[in-house]
Amino acid sequence: MVSVCFYFQVHQPDRLRDYRFFDIGRSPFYLDDRNNDLIFKKVANKCYLPMTRLLKRLIKQTDGQFKFAFSFSGVFLEQAQRYAPQVLEAFQELVASGCVEILSETYYHSLSFLYSKEEWKEQIDLHKQKIWEVFGEKPKVFRNTELIYSDWIGEEISKLGYEGILAEGSDDSLGWRSPNYVYAHPKNPELKLLLKNYKLSDDIAFRFSNQSWGEWPLTTEKFANWIDNASVDGSCINLFMDFETFGEHQWDKSGIFEFMRYLPKELLKEGKHNFILPSEAINELPAVGSYECPNYTSWADEERDISAWNSNPMQKEAFEKIYSLENQVKETGDANLLDIWRRLTTSDHFYYMCTKNYSDGDVHKYFSPYDSPYDGYINFMNVFKDLELRLARSANVVERLNSLV
Repeated sequence: MVSVCFYFQVHQPDRLRDYRFFDIGRSPFYLDDRNNDLIFKKVANKCYLPMTRLLKRLIKQTDGQFKFAFSFSGVFLEQAQRYAPQVLEAFQELVASGCVEILSETYYHSLSFLYSKEEWKEQIDLHKQKIWEVFGEKPKVFRNTELIYSDWIGEEISKLGYEGILAEGSDDSLGWRSPNYVYAHPKNPELKLLLKNYKLSDDIAFRFSNQSWGEWPLTTEKFANWIDNASVDGSCINLFMDFETFGEHQWDKSGIFEFMRYLPKELLKEGKHNFILPSEAINELPAVGSYECPNYTSWADEERDISAWNSNPMQKEAFEKIYSLENQVKETGDANLLDIWRRLTTSDHFYYMCTKNYSDGDVHKYFSPYDSPYDGYINFMNVFKDLELRLARSANVVERLNSLV
């Protein structure tokens, strides 16, 4: 029997409002609250609510055999509390079923590990606190932002006490090996890795409604047969994808909900497969060897590296500028300023600046609220400049007060 491990990423960024050059120094309000509200409620109706209802039915129909994991960003949980509490309640009901595992990640869905190990760990800790507050759970398995992984990341996560970590099943790192096994970190073998089977995952997440795809339409029977074929070389097939695949990226009319409605039953048929949680896979299935990954990998684009966020001059400058403020922000002791700064570290802001073309260009355009990557860069840098001015003014005030003492 070969196990199937489902993991869904649940995230919504705080989008920035249209922040013009003439707003710099005049307006401290950066977030587009109205648009964030509208988008969250739209996605709630198209995806979060119908999909959580379906998952709840599937757990009941399979007598708890259907299991899966979620990774919630902290900013998503905040938006759910603020804009649609019924969404949060729906997720809490699923977690209470005992068939759901919650993974750990960075609170602000950031790439802080690239620029500040200290900030990265602080955001991980903030996320753990939020998960305990909302769900009463303590995650044992880590999932880095955008599934970005390297040997160094694994080593640091092992030091934090996690039992396992999720990563992309990169062909460059795997070579001839299959992603359908549990692997161990090369230096810290107690840390286990679950690798995404990107072909099977992306068949659902990206190709499902593509009528020019040679395998369209994708039926549960066909997909279950592919799982059977993949099982010849493996003990655990990891299907990792955005939760918004269901109803938002793949619309209801595509048949995605019907596909998911019958998939668990099809995979459980004849006892060929079972569903397993990440922590169960790590503890119950033996590691077949070590997985060496010296370079960063991610689940984005054809390259499956970090180029979607950090490859062109605009992205690099934006990253360097925002992290140059870290010490200044933290030295103020102002919790509000720190929270604002951290929201500007969310990976989505840099994704919007991506200038990659070819097959990935349309994906980037779909997710971006801007007309062009340059517009995203200019808007972000205007916000950065205002925050920089606020910090300078704050420092000047402190300096004047100290001079009077």
